Amino acid sequence: MKKRLSYRDQLIELAHIYDVKEIKDYLKRRKNLTTGQLELILKKNKIIIPKDFKTNFFKENFTKPLSRVSKRIDDFKDDSSKKASKVSRQITYFKEDSSRSFSRFLSNLWRSLGLAGLGVLNTFPKVGIAIYSFFSNALTNLFHGIYDQQINKGKSGKVVTAFFVLIGVLTVLASGVTTFKNLERSGGKQIVEKEEKIKKPELEQKKEVKKPEVKVKKEVKKPTKKIKKKEKVTELILPDLNLKTETVLSLFEDVEYDLNTVRYQKTVQPIYFTQFPKDLDEIQSVKLKKETFIKIVLPLIVAENEKILDDRFKLKDITSKKTTTSKEKQWLRQKFLEYKVKKGGIEELKVRMDIIPASIALAQAAKESGWGTSRFALEGNAIFGQWTWNGKGIEPLLKDKSKNHKILRFPILRASVKAYKNNLNTHKSYVKFREKRQSLRNKNKEINGLKLAKTLGNYAETGSEYTKILAQIIIQNRLMDFEPVRLANSVQRQELNL
Repeated sequence: MKKRLSYRDQLIELAHIYDVKEIKDYLKRRKNLTTGQLELILKKNKIIIPKDFKTNFFKENFTKPLSRVSKRIDDFKDDSSKKASKVSRQITYFKEDSSRSFSRFLSNLWRSLGLAGLGVLNTFPKVGIAIYSFFSNALTNLFHGIYDQQINKGKSGKVVTAFFVLIGVLTVLASGVTTFKNLERSGGKQIVEKEEKIKKPELEQKKEVKKPEVKVKKEVKKPTKKIKKKEKVTELILPDLNLKTETVLSLFEDVEYDLNTVRYQKTVQPIYFTQFPKDLDEIQSVKLKKETFIKIVLPLIVAENEKILDDRFKLKDITSKKTTTSKEKQWLRQKFLEYKVKKGGIEELKVRMDIIPASIALAQAAKESGWGTSRFALEGNAIFGQWTWNGKGIEPLLKDKSKNHKILRFPILRASVKAYKNNLNTHKSYVKFREKRQSLRNKNKEINGLKLAKTLGNYAETGSEYTKILAQIIIQNRLMDFEPVRLANSVQRQELNL
């Protein structure tokens, strides 16, 4: 008999399935982690630990109370740090507001001084006009008096001298007026330029303040259409609670989860079930049973595909750089191990790191699990009927004595989806599948599930007959409609041709 895995080993296996880096690093350094530490790290990564993992007495009576105390201490630290950061933010906001008010005061003072200077300069032309009118009237009266009286030589010399003196004075005054006008224009320009220089920091500050608001608005609008606004949808992970089908259906009604809406809007809500309802086979309506199965499995498939797309974007970003950081090199090494790339390097990784069309994944899941009602699906969350010779599995009731395989068991449904996609992307039996997919990429064509289904003859012993059944399931249930579907809370991205 195979040795039964301990609770700690089960937690480590769960960490390997979800690729928890922190636990893997500890194991590589040969540091032993307690079950409590493993649980904390898994919970920190938002991984739900199934309740069918059996715990021991020491864990229930010692480890859990200690973890609760440590969690409370961590919560207290988080609250205190949040309060401290809030106070610091208030201080910085106060500083920014005070600096803005001071700069505003200086700009207003400079503007008022400029206006006062302009007013003083505007008085000079008026004074010049008054002086000019006074002297012109005086000269007119003088010449009238000279004309009415007899001419005297001595007086006439004085008059001529006075006339030339007045002309000189008037010339000086006229040049002064024109000088003052030029000074007024140049001063006005300088004042306007100074005002603009003072206003520029204010505009820059306003722009700097508004930038984050614009970014937030953009992030809210990305998952939605241009006109309609939707609130951000949070992920809902339903634990292993032995839910009944009636409860699942009522939940779908509460959240307005309808497949026709998904087909039209091309978005699905992130609702993740950890297992199928045990009484799913009791639904009398075949249509309702199939729809319930699709509603449970579709978000899991879409979530894994979007995770692969994120990796493809990151790979493209890294390969486009001339130099890479140590973190990026570590990420590449990890992806080489995940996709089992030994030869070919980056080019082979590009071929393997790609999505599985939702139509194929749904069709294979329906075929291998009997639409979620098979013993393997209900007892071991085995949706895709993957075989194992070494791992923990379920013994098939009807199999040849010459074969010693088992059906691979998984703790939750999403782990089964992840293992299935890794299988198609790495196993040598599906080289044609990956080559066909890459060919569609190179031709800038959509990854079509019906075309790729023809290359999966090695998945089952029936070969070509199996691919015909997959195509029939895809067409009859309109599974092609779900290929462009994205999660409602995700960023829409175009698939990359790497």
